[in-house]
This record gives sequence, structure tokens and C-alpha cells, in this order.
Amino acid sequence: MRVAITVPWGERLGGAEAMLWSFLRHLDRRRVDPLVVFLQDGPYVREVEKLGIPAAVLEAGRLRQASRLARTAGAFARLLRRERCQLVLNWSAKTHLYGGVGAALAGMSRRTLWWQHGVPEGAWLDRVASALPATAVGCSSRAGARAQSRLWPGRRAFVVYPGIDCPPARHAGELASLRAGLGLPAEAFVVGVAGRLQPWKRQDLVIEAVAELRRRGREVHCLVVGGDAYGLSPEYAESLPRLAARLGVDGHVTFTGQVREAAAYMELMDVVVNPSRSEPFGIVLVEAMALGKPVVAFASAGPLEIVQPGVSGLLVQEEGGSKGLATALDRLLDDPDLCRRLGSGARHRFAERFTARRMTESLSRELERLLRT
Repeated sequence: MRVAITVPWGERLGGAEAMLWSFLRHLDRRRVDPLVVFLQDGPYVREVEKLGIPAAVLEAGRLRQASRLARTAGAFARLLRRERCQLVLNWSAKTHLYGGVGAALAGMSRRTLWWQHGVPEGAWLDRVASALPATAVGCSSRAGARAQSRLWPGRRAFVVYPGIDCPPARHAGELASLRAGLGLPAEAFVVGVAGRLQPWKRQDLVIEAVAELRRRGREVHCLVVGGDAYGLSPEYAESLPRLAARLGVDGHVTFTGQVREAAAYMELMDVVVNPSRSEPFGIVLVEAMALGKPVVAFASAGPLEIVQPGVSGLLVQEEGGSKGLATALDRLLDDPDLCRRLGSGARHRFAERFTARRMTESLSRELERLLRT
């Protein structure tokens, strides 16, 4: 089946991008014949083409440019007809604004679905996207599917958990060189967090937790992996080093800035923390679990569906804040055997539920189901 997949970004920097990339790399093209349509140019376009998958770019501009939106939707409709596409998969609320209208112009509304990676909270973009024609909405978690069903009752919302490939093992010498280059103390327990530096990601809570642990006399170091991807929150990114200095731990927090692949840095961590209270899924948790790292997260949204408390990680009640995170980390510092058990359980949980092949099969089946309806 010929499937047009619309993508808003020209780069791969976040969880939704990582999920689509895994899907494209693993799909069976005898079942799914993709055409990837980008709304902006960038290196992601060339990466897709190197997979042997055709790609097109329709420069959409900004959402507030109504005339550009109309032109882009019209161009997309013509592309659908020319390429004889059978299904449309819009890979975000933003692209559904263009792709949903374009599909309607091409008479394909009943063969259209879109992907809601986050947990919609009623923002205008989610409301408008939900009002456009589509037969189904895919979500990365049950929390996201429940929220989407509240936003637009009656439309089917299905869940496909994101999956990844197990990161390749790295030589001890490579990791030692990376550790030395970052200036991480040889004996320190490394508490890590990885992801875009945005307020809702709450990296500040990890810095506060590390400051609390050091006040308790713990020899810990914080490794913050990531930067201000897409330039969405420069003020927040700049505030984190100032926070570390204000708490007196600036010498015990290392910032890497934006990196393309976080896996090597995560191998340096003794524990990986996801401090967001509104994480729609948490692909970083899955990446850490694939590496056999114990994880700590708040008991909300996506992490509730990923982490088995006491088996593959620890969950902290949301109201516990940074002190709750510090207490969970303290427990791991006191019990190396628990760290090892959680790391082993995390690796098993990844292999059982969150591989790229499992995800690709699940999403392929959903596309086939839509084609049959």
C-alpha cells in the first residue's frame, strides 16, 4: 500500500522524530510503500532518501501564513493524486493541519490518520487538528489516547508504543576517553538526564536533587545531555547553569549541549532520571533501559506505562518534587545490588515491549486495518 507520511521537521532531534525514523528503517516495504513529505528542508530529508525511500519537500512556512497553508495543502492534494497514494499518515498535529486539508481536497479523508505523540491538553493546535477529518489518531501512550478521546469523542484512538534498536556496545577505552573529555570525576556516582532543554522537561529538578544529595554528603555528579533544540526555550537553557551556581553545585554539573546521539553519554550514567511531570511517553527511559540502566521518573503519563516500580526502575510521586527524586536516588546510592537488579529488569522490559521491530509491526498493522475499512 502506498502511504504518504507528512513530517514537520527537517531534522531529527526529538522522540517523535526518533520513532518515525525507527519505523522507516524497519518497515517491510512489501507491505508499506512510503512517500515521506517534509514541510521544511533539512538533513532528515537526505537521511530518508539514503534509505531508498522517496521524499518530497513542500515548504510550508509558518502556521500564521494562511495563504501558504492553502498553497501547501493544494500542492499536497496534487501530490497524493500524482503518486496514487492510498493512505495518509500525518506525523503531528501541525502536519495534520496541512495534510488533513490536502487529503480532504484529494477525497481521501476516510483514508487519513494522524499521530499524536504528546498528551493533548486542549491547546489550539490540538483542538484544530482534532476538528479536521481523520478516521483515527495514533498515540504513544494510553494517557495520550485517553486525552485525545476526551478532546474528540467518537474517533478511534489507538496506541503504539515507540520502540528503538538496542544501542551498540562501546569499548571501555572509548567511554573512558569520553568521560575524561567531559571532566567527570572518576569515583563519582553519575546522575544523568537527557533531552531537549525545555521548561516542561524539568531538568532543573535533577540539578536541585543533586544539590540536595551533596548537602547530605553524597559524592554525586550530574550530567545534563541536550541543548535548546529548535530554539524553543533559550531562556530556560540559559537558566540551568545559573541554577547550578546558585545552589553551589556548578562544579558538580556538566552540560554537554545539543548532541546528535545520546546513547554514549547515557552509558556514563549510573542512573538515568526523567524529571518531567507531563512526559507523553519517555523515549529516553527506553534508551536507558536498553543499556541496562536503572531509571527514576515521576509516576505520571508515559513513565507509568514504561517503568515497573521496583522491577525496572523507581517511580516517585509527583508532589515529591526534587526532594522525592533525591530520596529515590539516595536509595540507589545505598544499595548497589538494587541498582544491578533494576538495570537487569530494565533491559528485560525493553526487549519485551519496546523494540523497534515490535513498534513497526504494530503500526504497520494499524495502517493495514485502515486500508481495509
